[in-house]
Amino acid sequence: MNQNNNSKTTCPLCQSPQNLEFEKVQSFGYPIVYYQCQQCGFVFQNAGESESTNPKFYEETYRKIYQFSESPTEKDLKIQQKRAQGTLDFLIRQGVQKLEGVLDIGASSGLLLKTLRKAFTDNVVGVEPGRAYREFAQLDGLNMYASLEELEKEPQRKPFDLISLMHVLEHIPEPVKLLTNLRTNHLLPSGYLLIEVPNFYAHDSYELAHVSCFTPHSLKETFQKAGFKIIAMEKHGHPRSKLLNLYITVLAKVGVEEPGYKVKPEKLVRERRHLGFLYRRLVLKFLPKLAWLD
Repeated sequence: MNQNNNSKTTCPLCQSPQNLEFEKVQSFGYPIVYYQCQQCGFVFQNAGESESTNPKFYEETYRKIYQFSESPTEKDLKIQQKRAQGTLDFLIRQGVQKLEGVLDIGASSGLLLKTLRKAFTDNVVGVEPGRAYREFAQLDGLNMYASLEELEKEPQRKPFDLISLMHVLEHIPEPVKLLTNLRTNHLLPSGYLLIEVPNFYAHDSYELAHVSCFTPHSLKETFQKAGFKIIAMEKHGHPRSKLLNLYITVLAKVGVEEPGYKVKPEKLVRERRHLGFLYRRLVLKFLPKLAWLD
């Protein structure tokens, strides 16, 4: 491993410039380097090196290389519908009974917004950079924007009482900055923040578009630093697995902002990932039908 003190690889969680190369991989033909912060343990890609941080990537390339189609596929829609229902079930388990305004960032085909519209409110808004997916969602009458910046230009926009980012935060090179912006500019003080990410201790995670790798610990620290208080966290495999905790779902509310918050370090990240994947291999070998669902 090589020490890298270049400011370009400053940790996006604690801002330390002290990091080491953690893993070199190939994803969709692109070479990728993951770094680990030596201060807090966070694993991330250098945004300056990653092809996925190109402004046109999600508009023009992402869907083509991930599913060989710019438009929603039947398989993708099936998975999204299962995830949408699972998300609604999670909200209900946490006692969420009433919502008056929902913003879904990374709204994809709009199936989560449709599910929440049916359950709670007609006031649902989506942000989706992929044109074909955005237009697909608009066919169902959903109010869609290409970017958060486009939404912010709306003169009559009002804050929301739920903002969701489902499988989005791992794509963000500066997650604390984004969450802080949502808290201060888009979320009601009494509102909820809903996030789901791959679990670095169970999910492959090494992908071109995954620039931030979250564990339960680092996700908690990200929320804390951005001024949120977690009220529920679940590790699960829905809809992919009944036995593997592939994903982390979190519901949070606005907390107390702590300027200069010092991120609590996480130790033995590599070892915990190795143990998680040892368990994964054993489950896949002996209980394959439960470990990975069609």
